[in-house]
Amino acid sequence: MFSTQSPRRRLRRVAFLAAVPLLAAGVTGAAPAQARNRPLAVPTGMAAGAPGALSHFDLARKDCVGTARTTTSKVWFTVANGVLSDVYEPTVDTTNVETMQFVVTDGRTFTDLQTRDASYTVAADRTGMVCTVTTTARSGAWRLVTTYLTDPARDTVLVGARLRGLTVPTERLHLYTRLDPTVGGHGGGGPDNAGADSATVDASTGALVASDPTTLTAATHRDYAVPTSLALRADRPFRSSSNGYVGTPSDGLTQLDSEHRLSDPRADAPNGNVVGTAELALDDGKATLALGFGRTASQAVATAGASLSRALGKVRHDYEQGWRAYDKGLRRPPSALPGLSFERVARLRTAYYLSVNVVKASEDKTFPGAVVAGLASPWGQAV
Repeated sequence: MFSTQSPRRRLRRVAFLAAVPLLAAGVTGAAPAQARNRPLAVPTGMAAGAPGALSHFDLARKDCVGTARTTTSKVWFTVANGVLSDVYEPTVDTTNVETMQFVVTDGRTFTDLQTRDASYTVAADRTGMVCTVTTTARSGAWRLVTTYLTDPARDTVLVGARLRGLTVPTERLHLYTRLDPTVGGHGGGGPDNAGADSATVDASTGALVASDPTTLTAATHRDYAVPTSLALRADRPFRSSSNGYVGTPSDGLTQLDSEHRLSDPRADAPNGNVVGTAELALDDGKATLALGFGRTASQAVATAGASLSRALGKVRHDYEQGWRAYDKGLRRPPSALPGLSFERVARLRTAYYLSVNVVKASEDKTFPGAVVAGLASPWGQAV
């Protein structure tokens, strides 16, 4: 039987019928944004091996330092040995991180840790406050570019990561992050387990969370410590994650070295020198990480999530603009000096702004005018 409908009406009907399976697929196949933001796998159970190895402060020799030129963001990052080192929050003398570094594996034959199995170079933007590290495996298998800055609007360190395979196809590589916290300047572990931290995986977001409610300190005239939590999230939910104790079988690095995967993931690691490990869900080899802070675990998780709600490029623009505006208010160095080449003077001008910015970045934002001698823990003693 021939249809009596007009060609236009038949076309509309065909278009509607063709759209029905696509709409159904949108309901059952392509998950809504809320579902896409859910963690792919949340571990359960408690890690073994407490309290873990004795914790330490990280290297005092820093490659980079940085903080936003705002008082709404009270967090400072440092990079040492090519990886994230001391992170200070909410004051410039309170470190919360020993290291956060990346681990690369093909899942079958090798596991590479940044500080152990790779070399690196460091570059900064014109303000000196954005740090980019290029890490290359000594085996020649891969290259990782990481960029560090802070969110001018809140207490978050942001890390942009881009992994590329060199002798191994990128799609065969797995990228993990390993966070070794010392929350509130405490780390725990060892026979005394002094100042222990506790870690968990947030069930709703999959974030790695570490906390220390302790406000007691042996430091003289330091009565302003506050309970602190930190949360590590990514722009896409972690593929897998685990908390454990440093230097034990529950340490994610131990499992990656032996099995090239998180073979025994656990959610909780209370009261010790804790460490969190997570596999990133890469998009063309790229991912963005947010390390957010708060007085409670829920605040830290929300802070990290709020920072991830904006594109990294837009946050970086605001971050750099803050420092450029500050630099415009400084006394300008001369554009020429007797006996020096143009190139030499240009390098001196760059060094001038970098030096001034590092001094300004070393000022506290709760107690203006209070400046630390260096964004480092110079003795590296156990904590």
